[in-house]
Amino acid sequence: MLKIIILYSCMIIGFFPSHSFAARFSNTVALDTQSTVYRVPWKRPASWRQHDWTQFNTLADNSVPNKLSVLLEIPKIKADVKKGRELVFSRKNGGTCVACHIVPEAKLAGNVGSDLRMLGENEYSDKYLFNYIYDARRFNPNTLMPPWGAHGLLSLEDITHIVAYLKTLNKSHEFNNPLDDPSQRPIHQNKSLDLFENPALFYVSKGEALFKLQGKNGKACFDCHQTPEKTFKSWAAQMPKYAPSMEKFLGVEEFVARHALATTTEEYYFSSYKNLALTSYLRHLAHGTPMNVSIDDKNSKKTFEKGEQLIKQKIGQLNFSCSDCHQASAKRWIRGQYLLPLSNVLNHFPVYRTSRGEIWDIRKRIQWCNVSIRANPLPPDAPEYDAIELYLAIINKGKNLDAPSMRH
Repeated sequence: MLKIIILYSCMIIGFFPSHSFAARFSNTVALDTQSTVYRVPWKRPASWRQHDWTQFNTLADNSVPNKLSVLLEIPKIKADVKKGRELVFSRKNGGTCVACHIVPEAKLAGNVGSDLRMLGENEYSDKYLFNYIYDARRFNPNTLMPPWGAHGLLSLEDITHIVAYLKTLNKSHEFNNPLDDPSQRPIHQNKSLDLFENPALFYVSKGEALFKLQGKNGKACFDCHQTPEKTFKSWAAQMPKYAPSMEKFLGVEEFVARHALATTTEEYYFSSYKNLALTSYLRHLAHGTPMNVSIDDKNSKKTFEKGEQLIKQKIGQLNFSCSDCHQASAKRWIRGQYLLPLSNVLNHFPVYRTSRGEIWDIRKRIQWCNVSIRANPLPPDAPEYDAIELYLAIINKGKNLDAPSMRH
């Protein structure tokens, strides 16, 4: 195993600069450049969908062309309104329609899509509605509507039943519970410094203990960084940075994994308890510090541009991009999930997710998003995720680091 170990590699000079916001590491930084910083082979958590969506685009492979379907005729079957309603509320075929649309009797309805409560009063033809559900890209290439039929999520018969149900919607509907109405639903307020509200703070104390823990070779982080409150006061707010020895950008989590392996011989795998604890501690030391990553050289400019392109790249069976949810639909709801704008995302990570009972780093959150839209995720150190993280860091510039935080 090749390791880049430089004498005095943990010296603060050129390592954690206190006054420079340069977007690259010094060549004196010790990094293990050969090891895989996740357990091989990387596997999705067992509780996640385990489907294989190879036939659809991913962030790493955008080669599958979008083939617009021809206008189809509605199948000559007897439409069943009751079955159509069941399909609208069903989560079996990629997600319930009420995740994005308000329909009568919807619980925790979303408002990313249009309000459908009075759709039957509009003069849409059955054929138009059928084809819009089948593949809305024919009518709007930039649509947020998944190609339900074209990507095999719904059959022709399913869509026929759904159209029949939608045509019956012609009455206003009031919500009995204000939480079901996305326009009235309160937005969760982050309480990152309240130990009773945010379980992620327990990781901070565990990370502080790991900072002083000796590794297999008898070395600890504290041996070189004996005033972490000063040394790391702004460090996490300047990440990710470019590592010349690897020709890639490293976020906090990957840097900790590679640097710890090179200096203490300890394994801090991505998304492991140890990595999450130590990185939560390091980010927390920079709490309140404005994020300050800049595009100041060709490497950062190139990677930023790649990240910007990936943010807009539609992937998966649902045919979504990051920008679909966090730009076009920002500050709206997908069911009970409030969509933060891209300019207010990275400064909160790691995040304790109350819906999962777990703390996640930014890479795991992106992987989860991939799986949620039915696209195969990438390993956590994938260059595509590097580019997205750098892009998020730059557009989050000036936002105070508020980590670890808590979200649904």
